[in-house]
Amino acid sequence: MSLNDPKWGKGGGDNRGGDGNQGPPDLDELWRDFNRRLSGMFGKNPGRGGGSGDGDGGGRLPEFNFRQFGGGIGLIAAFAAVIWLASGFYIVDASQRGIVLQFGRFQEATEPGLRWRLPYPIQTHELVNLTGVRTVEIGYRGSERNKVLKEALMLTDDENIVNIQFAVQYVLKDPQQYLFNNRNADDSVIQAAETAVREIVGKSKMDFVLYEGREQVAANAQKLTQEILDRYATGIQVSKVTMQNAQPPEQVQAAFDDAVKAGQDRERQKNEGQAYANDVIPRARGAASRLIEESEAYKGRVVAQAEGDASRFKQVYAEYAKAPEVTRQRMYIETMQQVFSNSSKVLVDSRGSGNLLYLPLDKLIQSTASPAASTPAIDAVAQPGRPATVPGIPESNVSPPRVDALSGEARSTRDSIRNRERGER
Repeated sequence: MSLNDPKWGKGGGDNRGGDGNQGPPDLDELWRDFNRRLSGMFGKNPGRGGGSGDGDGGGRLPEFNFRQFGGGIGLIAAFAAVIWLASGFYIVDASQRGIVLQFGRFQEATEPGLRWRLPYPIQTHELVNLTGVRTVEIGYRGSERNKVLKEALMLTDDENIVNIQFAVQYVLKDPQQYLFNNRNADDSVIQAAETAVREIVGKSKMDFVLYEGREQVAANAQKLTQEILDRYATGIQVSKVTMQNAQPPEQVQAAFDDAVKAGQDRERQKNEGQAYANDVIPRARGAASRLIEESEAYKGRVVAQAEGDASRFKQVYAEYAKAPEVTRQRMYIETMQQVFSNSSKVLVDSRGSGNLLYLPLDKLIQSTASPAASTPAIDAVAQPGRPATVPGIPESNVSPPRVDALSGEARSTRDSIRNRERGER
């Protein structure tokens, strides 16, 4: 509708439909309709017009209908009260705990399920997740390349600086302490964990922190961090402390790598030396033990032989005391038999006979060298006037070789022994 229309605002037609006019409603008509409704609420007859002064009641104030107005307000108030009371219902999940606050002060802790409290502003509630694992990073943010040197650089007991990055995982164990004793739980965990790690690293050597003691440092840090958080009643339970990276600062990384290589070479050489020692020492100990056993055996043999010789000498001496002459002759004969048994010479008693004897020396030497013929001595005795004979050799083969005759003393001794033996018989 154009604003230059002469009927605009004059109510020249019915704009509420019927005549096919689809333009917007007239403002004057809307205002009159609002006045009629308001007059009806206060008990005024809407047919008389509002505030025109015509008729009997033109100069009187409208009468207020308290019954009608009170019924509408009560219905609205009842509906609002129902909505207000219904706002006190809330649901607590299985992984959560509910904390009810009355005028900002702790009232109670609720278990999972559908719960109700007094509506706001009398009571409010907070839902705390107890099973969710929260993680904070110390010494880095996001990845190990994004270092936070203010948190990562620490001083060891041997006055070396190390760069340590670690992460702390925690859960909530007491929702009341978590809500009322913490301003920021992550900051509390970061500060407590950093304090614990700095204390442990400050009491340890650099090699222990970087290599063999990383797991122990993490375990001790978890224990000490938990003690600090419990001391401040934060309601936080530390589940794990993980060492992400531990290394020297970048400025001395090259020199540190050289020192590590030198240490590895030292360990390798020590292992090689230990392997060589493990090979040589047992063999030396075995040889020493063998020599000791051999010496003990030699000692026992010598001692036993000496004791046997001493015992035999005592027995011979006892027999010598009984018959000195017989014993002396017997010892002489046994000695000569032992000497001649190992000799290759043949002794012939010829008693001045000039007969030449032929003896096969090669066969005699062979017989004396063999075990069967080496024990008995060769006793070739020539009778006067006949050639000497040798056991096992035909008499015809015996020829007179070079002969060593017995001396007169030896013959007399032999004869005396034979005569004595005949007399004893």
